[in-house]
Amino acid sequence: MAKLNLILLAILIASALGTVTAQHKARKLYIELQQEQENGRHYDIEWGQLQLEQSTWAMHARIEQIARTRLQMQVPDATRIQIVQPVRTQ
Repeated sequence: MAKLNLILLAILIASALGTVTAQHKARKLYIELQQEQENGRHYDIEWGQLQLEQSTWAMHARIEQIARTRLQMQVPDATRIQIVQPVRTQ
């Protein structure tokens, strides 16, 4: 009977250690998941800011102003503008 009790005690201790180890690993993974979700939120915010910045840099008025000031470009007179029709291939 004592031998059976020792075997059951060993199984109980092994089971308890396995449970503690599994819970510890689960907590570590949950903390890592929360950190990765926080990183994802940070990247979403940064992506939105980059899209806003890109739309600002590509605004027509800004491009036109740079073309006029830095490149000294001008819109040609209406008499000098020619409209070219695309060639259709079949």
